[in-house]
Amino acid sequence: MTQLRHNKMAAHAFTLMEVMLAMAVFAVVLVAMNGVFFSALRLRARTSAALDETATLEQALTVMRRDLAQAVPPGGVLAGSLQSGVVGGALNQNNGLELFTATGSLSDATPWGDVQKVTYQLQEAANPGGASGKDLVRGVTRNLLSITDEPEYQWLLGNVEQLEFAYYDGSTWRDSWDSTAGETNLPAAVRVRVQLAKAGGQGGLRERQPVELIVPLMAQARTNAAASVQ
Repeated sequence: MTQLRHNKMAAHAFTLMEVMLAMAVFAVVLVAMNGVFFSALRLRARTSAALDETATLEQALTVMRRDLAQAVPPGGVLAGSLQSGVVGGALNQNNGLELFTATGSLSDATPWGDVQKVTYQLQEAANPGGASGKDLVRGVTRNLLSITDEPEYQWLLGNVEQLEFAYYDGSTWRDSWDSTAGETNLPAAVRVRVQLAKAGGQGGLRERQPVELIVPLMAQARTNAAASVQ
C-alpha cells in the first residue's frame, strides 16, 4: 500500500526539467511585460512633453496676435513707431520687433494708460538643459513718459531656433519695417514665423515645420490737414 501511494505521488510531481522550463517561460513573460510597461511610460512622457510645448506655443502666439492686432499707429504723445530689428540693434535684421500697442491693462494699481511699448526678441536660453534653441522674450514698458524706465521681460517660449517677422505693404511682403524712416504708417499686416529647434525621435533629430501667424493691422494714422493743390 505504501509503495502504491508513493508511485501515485511520483506520477503527479513535477520534474526538475519541467520546473526549469516553467521558470524560463515566466522570465520571458516578465521581460516582455517590463518592456511594454516602460515603453508605455516613455510614450506617456513624450506625449505629455509635446502637449506642454504645444500649449506654450499657442499661448505665445495668442499674446503676439493680441499685441499686433491692437498696434497703435505712429504719431501722438503716447504712440511711437513700429520698427523691426531694433531690439538687436540692427534694422536689417528681422528677428526682433518693437511696437506700441493698446494692450496695457487698466486698474487702480497701474497709473498708466493702456498704450505700452512692446518688444519681441530671442535670447540665450536661461536654463539650457541640453536644448539647442533660444528663448522668445517679450519686453513691456508701461510708463511711456519716462526715458529711464526699464522694460519688464516676460518669457514666452523656449527651444526656438529662428524667429522671423515680415511686413505687408499692400503689394509685397518685406523683411524690415521702420515707420521713422520712410514708412510713416503701419504695415497692412505682419507675418510671424517661429521655427522650433529639432526634436529627438527614433531616427535621431527630426526637422519641424515652422509655425506661421498672419495678423492684419487695421489701425492707420490719419491727418486732417488739407492736401495741397498743385
